Amino acid sequence: MRAVLCKEYGPPEKLVLEQINSPKPGEGEVVVSVKACGVNFPDTLIIEGKYQFKPEFPFTPGGEVAGVIKELGPNVENVKVGDRVIAFNTWGGFAEEILVEANRTMKIPDQMDFIHAAGFVLTYGTSMHALKDRGALKSGETLLVLGASGGVGLSAIQLGKTIGAKVIAAASSDQKLSVCRANGAHELINYTTEDLRSRVKEITKGQGVDVIYDPVGGKFSQLAVRDMAWKGRYLVIGFATGEIPKIPLNLVLLKGCSIVGVFWGQFTQREINENSINNRELMQMFADGKIKPHIHAIYPLEKAADALNEVLLKKVSGKVILTTEKE
Repeated sequence: MRAVLCKEYGPPEKLVLEQINSPKPGEGEVVVSVKACGVNFPDTLIIEGKYQFKPEFPFTPGGEVAGVIKELGPNVENVKVGDRVIAFNTWGGFAEEILVEANRTMKIPDQMDFIHAAGFVLTYGTSMHALKDRGALKSGETLLVLGASGGVGLSAIQLGKTIGAKVIAAASSDQKLSVCRANGAHELINYTTEDLRSRVKEITKGQGVDVIYDPVGGKFSQLAVRDMAWKGRYLVIGFATGEIPKIPLNLVLLKGCSIVGVFWGQFTQREINENSINNRELMQMFADGKIKPHIHAIYPLEKAADALNEVLLKKVSGKVILTTEKE
């Protein structure tokens, strides 16, 4: 099978596409024939050695795939050969086949194609866990999404709207904000040309925001905390800017607010039943037309480096997808 390999840490251009042996499933494992794979910001970190997990060389990046069950290992009961599934793993997805634990797969509903399925579980799983489990977002509350035009940002907008919150989207350009508006944002802030704090005060009439969803980190994080509502919840999703912000704890005291970590990957392992419940709810929302991944671009496996560079250069609104179809 063909696979994109990382043989040494470095930029996407260091990756190579090679033929390797097909994997064989062990106890409780399955092999999935990959049809499409989502490209996510952690993929850019793992190939540079900057991610919290560091697989042995050579490894294949990509943790979010959609495809068909090819082979079962012993004692697998939740899926069968031929099932259409989403599979999620920390790496291994930029390939024609992936080996995963059977409990890290979920069946794809008939109305969901492989492209949208490959852009679904990581982003919506993260945002569902963040907003529902960690942020306890309620109807009528105000949600501020930073870096709102990215894959997780747009999923947070859609889910926030579905929950019944007033959603404020903040992004770096009017073009990105137009995508946020199309995906359900009620209010927009261009934090390149507008003052974030004054706009939040204006929109919330000085009351502040109840929940902040922050996948980017950097200089806007502390500014956002300063405009939280009493007992607000600040959700730490990630650090796409590469800068981990330092939040003065006196702000947390004065606001009576909470800073809450969101680690969806560990949640899926430690709280399997709760994650399954979330996934079922998300699939129903998709079936009802309430949520749907926004696809920015589709690349063949041969152009994995180009896809990763789009993410690195922050050119993406929504999701970038790789397909295994040959050019």
